[in-house]
Amino acid sequence: QLQAFGGGLVQAGGSLTLSCVASGRALRTYSVGWFRQAPGKEREVVAVIKWDGGRTDYSASAKGRFRISRAGSKDTVYLQMNSLKLEDTAVYYCATSKGPYYYTGASSSTEADFGSWGQETQVTVSS
Repeated sequence: QLQAFGGGLVQAGGSLTLSCVASGRALRTYSVGWFRQAPGKEREVVAVIKWDGGRTDYSASAKGRFRISRAGSKDTVYLQMNSLKLEDTAVYYCATSKGPYYYTGASSSTEADFGSWGQETQVTVSS
């Protein structure tokens, strides 16, 4: 089971770091993606990291502001979010790739590329 946590209320321009951990299994052989869904909008991919941490990719809105990384053990994946904007307000999810040793970049990823979804964490950016 995946869990995402670290969300909260932050002022515009501030930072938050989200964490994604798995209970009962290791993440180290799976690529992990962070997604978000804002009210009234479809869920969208934010960032993806390859299973070995050797490749990352970001959506256009996240590029330059967000950073996805894996802990040394590769069993925790982080999303560091800087320079937060009002439009970053959303529920954020992490998900593992649909199979081990499978990777798709953020621009080409769809929900079908991911098999296990974690519980969401709310990020609210205030003015």
